[in-house]
Amino acid sequence: QVQLVESGGGLVQAGASLTLSCAASGRTFSRSAMGWFRQVPEKEREFVAAINWIGAAYHADFVKDRFFISRDDAKNTLYLHMNNLKPEDTAVYYCAARRQANWSSVGSEYDYWGQGTQVTVSS
Repeated sequence: QVQLVESGGGLVQAGASLTLSCAASGRTFSRSAMGWFRQVPEKEREFVAAINWIGAAYHADFVKDRFFISRDDAKNTLYLHMNNLKPEDTAVYYCAARRQANWSSVGSEYDYWGQGTQVTVSS
C-alpha cells in the first residue's frame, strides 16, 4: 500500500523558515514526479512546487526565491524548504506523487496524496 506522510508543519512567525518532509512508502518514486500543493478553507487547492524524476524543479511564481523543493531518493523523501514565510502562506500543505516522470501543476494528474500538514504563519 502506497503512503505519503507529511511532517514538519507548525505555527511560526512571519519571516521564519520551515522545512516540510514527505516520506513515501509502499513503492519507490525515484522515477516519478512529485509535488507540493496547498489549500486554505473555501479555496481551491493550489500548486506550490514540483520536481521531476531527474531533479529539475518548478515553483509557483508566488513562492519563487522563498520556497525550494528537493528530493532524496535514497530516503524516498520529498522536501519543501520554506523561507521568509508570510501570513498568506498559511494553509494545509499536501505532498503528491505521480506515476509519470514529468512534473505537472495540475492536482488531478497526481496519483498519490498525503494527508496534509498545517502551516500557520502569524504576523
